[in-house]
Amino acid sequence: MDTKYGGYMGKVMKINLTTREISDYPFSDRERELFIGGKIMAAKILSDNLTGKETSFSDGNMLVITTGPLTGTGAPSSSRFNISSLSPQTGLIASSNCGGSFGYFLKKAGYDALILQGKSEEHIRIVIKNDRVSFHNADDLWGMRTGETQEHLPVRGGNIVIGPAGENLVKYACVVSQERVAGRAGLGAVMGWMNVKAVTVSGNKTVPVFNEAKNKQLNKKWYSNLRAHPLTGDVLPRLGTANLVSTMQMRGILATKNFTFGQFEEFEKVNGELLAEKYNIVNKGCLSCPIKCARTVAIDGKEVKGPELETLGLLGGGILNNNIELILRWNYELDELGMDTISAASTLAWAMEACEKGLWDNGLGFGETGVISKLWEDIAYRRGIGNELAEGTRWLSNKYGGREFAINSKGLELSAYEPRRAVGQGLGYAISNRGGCHINGGYLVFLEGLGISINPQTRHGKPDLTMMMQDLMEMLSATGQCIFTSYAMFPGPLIKNPNSFYTRGINRILPYMGGAVRLMNKFPLPLQFHLPVFPQTRCFEYVTGMKMGFGKYLRTGERGYTLERSINNKFGIDSRDDVLPARLTQTPQVADDPRTTVPLDRMKAVYYRARGWDKNGLPTTSTLKKLKLEGVNDIPERSGLKNLELGDDLHGQG
Repeated sequence: MDTKYGGYMGKVMKINLTTREISDYPFSDRERELFIGGKIMAAKILSDNLTGKETSFSDGNMLVITTGPLTGTGAPSSSRFNISSLSPQTGLIASSNCGGSFGYFLKKAGYDALILQGKSEEHIRIVIKNDRVSFHNADDLWGMRTGETQEHLPVRGGNIVIGPAGENLVKYACVVSQERVAGRAGLGAVMGWMNVKAVTVSGNKTVPVFNEAKNKQLNKKWYSNLRAHPLTGDVLPRLGTANLVSTMQMRGILATKNFTFGQFEEFEKVNGELLAEKYNIVNKGCLSCPIKCARTVAIDGKEVKGPELETLGLLGGGILNNNIELILRWNYELDELGMDTISAASTLAWAMEACEKGLWDNGLGFGETGVISKLWEDIAYRRGIGNELAEGTRWLSNKYGGREFAINSKGLELSAYEPRRAVGQGLGYAISNRGGCHINGGYLVFLEGLGISINPQTRHGKPDLTMMMQDLMEMLSATGQCIFTSYAMFPGPLIKNPNSFYTRGINRILPYMGGAVRLMNKFPLPLQFHLPVFPQTRCFEYVTGMKMGFGKYLRTGERGYTLERSINNKFGIDSRDDVLPARLTQTPQVADDPRTTVPLDRMKAVYYRARGWDKNGLPTTSTLKKLKLEGVNDIPERSGLKNLELGDDLHGQG
């Protein structure tokens, strides 16, 4: 093993699909200290190899699959893995996080990461068992849906697969592991372009832990605390993420009719309470997860994964559909075809509105659901209007018009949280490295009404809170954990007693503590202690043997976020691209309340200063030096292609 640290297997495998050459990719302990694992490790690998000229469908691109140091160590909810590449939707770096068992088995095979590059001449599936790699013709699997494909693969081990959408290069095709999905940004299409149908990994290696006894003791207490917390021990196990439909309705942040409104009159017909009461069969969770937030429903006599909040919201009120049974079926169909439910739903909503406004005569309409199941297949196989819908909202609005209601940022469609009544989330959508993502945007909506309830309309404090939350999310992903483990850092009484004097006081004060949060973001390293409510840092030390106080945890997340931004800068991204469609910034959600827009420009300027970026949204030299990223924007010597796909417009959205 080529590392002195616990939690790592010490090897990264690189496969050149064109030549089938297999090699060790060097990744030093110094790099592990700075870039940890997961999406930050993947960003480092991509940064060292991309020039800014590649496209998602080119030999210079890479598909980088990474684990975190906590993966396979018994830490709560730590089975997750990450896939990073250039996105077909955005032309920028994209990362997609996934549960399932693949990450665990990749480490059992002896690897922290797997890099795929180039393009196979034939359709293949790859099998990795410890040190052995074999390539198998996959013509017999090509065309199969994701569930059927996995039935034809080895039972022992972890698998990732694509469906017909990935094979046909649908821009929002996803990668599937068991029933879990790396859904966003179209990385299934990258895998499809490479002609890789599936990857199977297995092995008999053991993940080393620096201090096994203390780690087990901590994890035992941590599991108990998660089960006792009102969010991770009650709401999420009982209702899953679908619990948020009713809360979002109450707060006016449930995207309705393609983000025209923030409330759906018939929300009770598509909410989490109905799903739990009438349709949920059993709760499920990923490996080592005590929360078990996944739903199980029956479709055609089979027990399958139920929909998450974003799917219920966007395929419910988003298209004015009040039939939850249709959503259950569509969720299953989209997973089987291998398509991101968020982008598929938002693209459908845009097409319905474009038809309503006379921009594109496509026969689709809000509330008209009869053709939608067939439409999913048409998109996956690029038939009829499905061929254009497969390109997503940015491409379609560039062709037909309607950019003001093409609800995306940087080409990636927004999730179901309507940001005009949660303006910090609006800022997060706009400046997110991978586009319209609530998680990469910092998930400030959790503070603006979904967990605690700070003033959702004020811009005060939001840029600094957004930076802090983004940096925390970066590190949670890098270590291999689910973000839900961080919910328990918010004291239970704040969640259980929203109307108490202390909860109201904290909610009132927090937005005006931006200066204090800025100070912590700017100088985190003195905070070299472990927060009692945040066991992640202590667990990291017990597993790896590295020192990791809360301040260093924040700084490492900042390094990862800034590294991704620097990669995007190579591909031409600057402040002109940190935008939202005009509907969200210029049209009040409540007609007579001008506060119900996202005051993006003012928040964005403060956010850039907080991050140490210049007014163009570029990290300054001093910021890169502070984060030990000197030279990150140096261009490696290699040839590439123009970075934009046909129909894209780098600075035209908004």
